[in-house]
Amino acid sequence: MAEQPQSHQSHQSQALGAGSEGCKALAALLSGIAQAAYHGNAALTAELLRGQLYPEAAPEEFAALRAKMGGLLQSIASADMDLNQLEAFLTAQTKKQGGITSDQAAVLAKFWKNHRVKIHESLVNQSRWDNVLKNMNWRVDLKSQSRHIDQINTPVAIVEMELGKNGQESEFLCLEFDEAKVSQMLKKLSEIEESMTALTQTT
Repeated sequence: MAEQPQSHQSHQSQALGAGSEGCKALAALLSGIAQAAYHGNAALTAELLRGQLYPEAAPEEFAALRAKMGGLLQSIASADMDLNQLEAFLTAQTKKQGGITSDQAAVLAKFWKNHRVKIHESLVNQSRWDNVLKNMNWRVDLKSQSRHIDQINTPVAIVEMELGKNGQESEFLCLEFDEAKVSQMLKKLSEIEESMTALTQTT
């Protein structure tokens, strides 16, 4: 009777993968989790990932693995861990009861090193509620129409701004500045620069 738990554990290990093939499957699982959680790829469902990566695993076994890896990746990503923090975190996970194996820790470490920048950028973009400035172009033109004749053919600055969020359609805003407004804007920008410099020097 004492042999049964070991037999079940061996079957579970084989179903969820072991060795080099298991590491490849786990790396692909982490990629799928990241695509769904951080890059908006809703097509990568749990059923699809299990069918492609762990077809022999029972649904509850795969669900437990996916939840564990998703939770660990979320903890790592939320803290934006550097290499030292990552090593300490994963070492602790290998030592705790019900944690992860050293092979799983190695796969997690490699995955985070390769995808840290993209995941962090995605989290930053997800945290933005307002539109951001995606692009800006400007040119100097001559005013061809005006209610006042003396303003015709005077130079004006045309500023075109593209506003929006990643993955959404952009909005375009066109502004026109005469010489007085440009001077006023430059003055305000200088005041902002001086304030930022003063704050930087005092911190």
